[in-house]
Amino acid sequence: MHLLAAALYAGLAGHLWRVRWRGPVLDRPAGGLKSTERALLLIALIAHAVSLRMSVFDGSTMRFGFAVAISVMLWLAIALYWIESFYARMDGLQVLALPLGAVGALLPVLFPEAHVLENAGSPGFRLHFLMAMLAYSLFTLAALHASLMSVVERSLHRGRISPLLAGLPPLLTMEALLFRLIHVAFVLLTLTLVSGIFFSESLFGKALSFNHKTLFAIISWLIFAALLIGRHLRGWRGRLALRWTLSGFAALLLAYIGSRFVLEVILGRT
Repeated sequence: MHLLAAALYAGLAGHLWRVRWRGPVLDRPAGGLKSTERALLLIALIAHAVSLRMSVFDGSTMRFGFAVAISVMLWLAIALYWIESFYARMDGLQVLALPLGAVGALLPVLFPEAHVLENAGSPGFRLHFLMAMLAYSLFTLAALHASLMSVVERSLHRGRISPLLAGLPPLLTMEALLFRLIHVAFVLLTLTLVSGIFFSESLFGKALSFNHKTLFAIISWLIFAALLIGRHLRGWRGRLALRWTLSGFAALLLAYIGSRFVLEVILGRT
């Protein structure tokens, strides 16, 4: 399934590049995904989801590591772009995300070592884990989205924009999508922290330990809370909002993904 998902992503990315992003077609008005392209992308997403299910769940146990985390994030990014494409033109974002999706689908195969999660049989733990993973994934997508917006904004100020960037949605549309992502992710992160703090013993079988993961997760929550307050009360947008988004994501990245990468890849421990 990993190979099938990667092949579908890569094949569709190559197809879109050939028919939308090179030669005379660049001078034509951009259209949305065709029904066959949308169907192929949905099949790729399903194959990727099945492969992730096989990587994470092994009977009653759950295995999780940085490779699976990144793969889940990229799957969610492409799935969200697929959904948004029904309401706005997302061709430019999809053609950038699909090659990454092909790499992400293969990561669990390239880095198969993963940490076996304790208390995986508990429904409460699985719900907590799902909320945390969705929050991480949505914030990752928001950070990538913010980085792309920053590149587009600088190109517009210079008066020179590449055909690929010109095919992206308008900045206002991208900004609206960015804050939709942040709002949903913030709610999920809040629920994750609340469940972890108040129900730690029933979820993990031990009292909450205040370590670097908890510290950076709380710092990230505070940064995104300040961003959303600033957005609603002072209308924060543009570069200021992008800086806060990337700062909050950096703190969140240090909370888990960074430590798992060091343990699994650099130190060779699971």
